[in-house]
Amino acid sequence: MRLADELELDLVEISPNAEPPVCKIMDYKKFVYMQKKRDKELKAKSTQIVVKEIRFGPQTDEHDYEFKRKNAEKFLKEGSKLKAFVFFKGRSIIYKEQGQILLLRLAQDLEDHGKVEALPVLEGKRMIMYIAPKKKK
Repeated sequence: MRLADELELDLVEISPNAEPPVCKIMDYKKFVYMQKKRDKELKAKSTQIVVKEIRFGPQTDEHDYEFKRKNAEKFLKEGSKLKAFVFFKGRSIIYKEQGQILLLRLAQDLEDHGKVEALPVLEGKRMIMYIAPKKKK
C-alpha cells in the first residue's frame, strides 16, 4: 500500500482467494476506461441480424408474387434474413398445398441470393419459411 501511495497509483486486488492474496499496482480509472473502450469496439464489430417479413395469401396473383419476390431479393442482398409466410384467413386453410407450393417456388427463385434455413411449416393459420442470405465472397 505504501508503494502504491508513493507512485500515486491504486492497489487493486486481483485474486482475493489466493494465499497470499494477489494484488496489482495500476491506475484503476484508466483500467476501467480501457475496459469500456474494448467492450465498445467489440460491440461495434458484432453484427445485428435483421429479420424482414414478406406476407403472401394462398392465392397471390402473379404480379404481386413478382413484386414481393423482388423485395425479398433486395432484403437478402442487404444481408437480412427473410421470413416468408402465407397467411390463411377463414376457410382458406383448405388451400394449404397452394401455400406450400408458393413458398417452395419463392425458395427456388431466391436460391442464388439465399439458402433455405427452414422449410415451410404450418403454425396455426400461418405457413412459415426462413431464408438466410448467402455469404459474400
